Amino acid sequence: MVSFSWERRRLAGFFRRVDAMHRPADASRLPNTFRAAVSTALALMLVPVMFPVKQALTAAETDSVVMQALKEEMARSIKHLKNAGDAPVYYIAYRVFEREVANVSGDYGSIREKFDVSKSRTLDVELRVGSPKLDNSHKIPKDDSFGSRVTFGYEAQIPFEDDKMAIRDIVWLKTDAAFRLAQRKFAQVKANKDVLVAEDDRSDDYVVEKPQVYFAAKKPMNVDHVLWESQVREASAVFREFPFIRTGDVDLTAQRLRRYLVTSTGTAIEDERVSYDARLYGDTVANDGMVLWLNDRVEVDDSKKLPDAATLKAMAKKLGDSLDRLRKSPPAQPYAGPAILQGKAAAVFFHEIFGHRIEGHRQKDESEGRTFTDKIGQAVMPKFISVIDDASTSKLGKTTLNGYFKFDDEGVPAQKVVLVDKGVLKGFLKSNSPIKGFKNSNGHGRCREGFAPVARQANLMVVADAKNQVSTQELRTLLVREIKRQKKPFGLIFDDIEGGSTLTRSSDPQIYNLFPLKVIKVFADGRPDELLRGVDIVGTPLASLELILAAGNDVQTFNGVCGAESGWIPVSASSPSLLVKTIEVARQAKSHNKPPLLPDPLHETRQHGVKH
Repeated sequence: MVSFSWERRRLAGFFRRVDAMHRPADASRLPNTFRAAVSTALALMLVPVMFPVKQALTAAETDSVVMQALKEEMARSIKHLKNAGDAPVYYIAYRVFEREVANVSGDYGSIREKFDVSKSRTLDVELRVGSPKLDNSHKIPKDDSFGSRVTFGYEAQIPFEDDKMAIRDIVWLKTDAAFRLAQRKFAQVKANKDVLVAEDDRSDDYVVEKPQVYFAAKKPMNVDHVLWESQVREASAVFREFPFIRTGDVDLTAQRLRRYLVTSTGTAIEDERVSYDARLYGDTVANDGMVLWLNDRVEVDDSKKLPDAATLKAMAKKLGDSLDRLRKSPPAQPYAGPAILQGKAAAVFFHEIFGHRIEGHRQKDESEGRTFTDKIGQAVMPKFISVIDDASTSKLGKTTLNGYFKFDDEGVPAQKVVLVDKGVLKGFLKSNSPIKGFKNSNGHGRCREGFAPVARQANLMVVADAKNQVSTQELRTLLVREIKRQKKPFGLIFDDIEGGSTLTRSSDPQIYNLFPLKVIKVFADGRPDELLRGVDIVGTPLASLELILAAGNDVQTFNGVCGAESGWIPVSASSPSLLVKTIEVARQAKSHNKPPLLPDPLHETRQHGVKH
C-alpha cells in the first residue's frame, strides 16, 4: 500500500499501519530441517570477492568527524569481513541521516508548542553477501521485508556530538549485527531458490554503479523564533472568528536533513537539504456528523520566502471561509461521470494511478500486480500526454519541488527520466536493483532512515502537448459539452486535494483512492455551481488513464510526502488540469457524532455581551 499526502492528522494511524505491514517475522528463527538445506546450498557457493580500493575511503583531515568515522570503520570492515562467514561480503554501505528540526505551533491565538529544536543522527548499515547476481536482498515469497528495517541490518541512533570513537563504536556493533543477519538471510534465499520455481524476471539482485564523491557545505537555518511565535499567534487567532471551527492550527517549521553516505566501492557523499514550511489546518463537524477539514501549505528553500504575518492571516481567513461554505454544502452521493481534475488533483491522480506502478522493484516482484511491466513501447494514455520524473530539477516556475536531490540514497546522480513519450510507455524508475530490459539505475533509489532504498518517485511531471492545451474556460466548456453528450445530470470539478493511496499487490484489487477536499458540481443547463463534501475518488489505473480527454494550459504542483516500502520521503507531482471522460466517486465515511452541544466559550461569552 502506498500513499501520498502531507496532512499528518489523517495519516497518523496510517503511519502505524504501514509500519506493521512491513514488519516481517524474525529471520533468525530457522528450523533444523531448514538449516540442513542451508548447509547443502552453501556448500555449492564459490564466489570471488573484490573490494576496489578507492581514495575516497581514506579519511582526510578536511572530512567531518562523521565522515572520518564512517571511512575508518569501512576500511576496517572491508579488511576483516571480506573473507569471513560462509557467504562472502561483496558490498557495504553506511548511511547516516542527521536531522535538525525547528518548530513552533499555535492554536486559536496561543502557542501550543513553544519554539523547539530537535536533533538526531541515525545510522543504517547495508551489507550484501553472495554476489551481485544473487544476494541476501533477493525477494523471498511471502516475505515483505524488502525495503524494510530488516532487509540488510539495523538502524541505530548515534551521538549528535562529534565524538569519532563513540560513533565508530556503534558503527562497529551494527556492522557485526548486519553481517550475521546477512548470512542468515542469504542461506534462506539459497534454500528457496533450490526448491521454488524460477521467477519471471531473473535479473541480478544488484549492480554496482560508478563511485561518486561529493561534498556540500553546511547551511545555517535562519530562524527568528521570536518573530515566528508572534506570527503563529496572530495567524491562528484568525480562527477565533469562526465559532464552528474545532481546531485552528498554524505551524512554522525549519528542517535540515544532512546525509552521509560511504560505500565499500568508493562513494563518499556528504550533502544536505534545508527547507522551511508554513502549514495551516482547520476542522469542523457538519450537522450530520461528517468531520471536515481543510489545510494550506507553503514550502520554500529560504526562510525569507515564507509568508509574513499579514499573508498568514489572509490564508487563515480564506481557509475559515472555505470551511464554512463546505460544512453547509450537501454531502455527495456515489456517482460516475465527466470531471475536471484541477492541477493539484490531476498531479496526485497521476502519482497514485501511474507513478507507483512504474517503480522498478514492482516490475520484478511477483507479489505485485505489475500493471505496466510488459507494456514498454505500447500506448498507455492519450498521445498528447507525456510523463517525466526529474529529481535534478529544484523548481518548476517559481514553485520549489519537494523531490529534488543531487544524488539518490545509493549515491547515483539524479537524472531526468522520460517515462511516457506522447502516450507511449518508455521506461521505469530504477534503483541499483536491475529489472528485465533495464540494468542500470537512473538515480531513483530512495529511502528514509531505517529503510533500504528502492525505486521511488521524486518530481513526477505530466506534460501536455502545446497544441492540445486549452484555457481554463475552454476546459470548462468541454466539460459541459461532455455532460450533455453523456446525458448526465451534472459533472464535477475537483478543486483541491489532500492526497491519495493505492494498492499495487497482485493479491489486492488494483484500485486507487484520492481524497479531494473541495468538489464542485457543474450543471449543463446553466444553473449555479454547487459545492459538495464527503467525496472520495475511486477507480482502476488502466481504465482511468485511457479516459483523459483534454488538458489545460495551467500547471500546478502538489508537494508532499509519500509512504511505501522504503519509508516516507519528500516528493512532488505536477500536472495541468485534465478533463476526464468518467470519474467515479464514493461517499466518504462519516462519524455519528453531532457537533459539540455547547458553543465554544469565546462566542458564548460574546453572545451574552461580556467582553473577552
